[in-house]
Amino acid sequence: MKLRVISRPARLGTSEFAAALRAAGHSVQPQSIRRYLVDKGHYLGERPAKLPNGRLLWDAAAIERLTTPKEREAQQ
Repeated sequence: MKLRVISRPARLGTSEFAAALRAAGHSVQPQSIRRYLVDKGHYLGERPAKLPNGRLLWDAAAIERLTTPKEREAQQ
């Protein structure tokens, strides 16, 4: 019997998302991300998945998109 491995995109909670952004040099707190999401409906163009219990899950690939300088993206 062969088992298939189903891979899911990596998701981060809001605190983990903020910590990853801080590690990349951004000065942001989890509450700032939540507040911006409530006011604007997104955080720098990223929208989280909302679980039934209210928890927000952010795409881990968003860290790469948010921390990559636009000049590097234009060269690729």
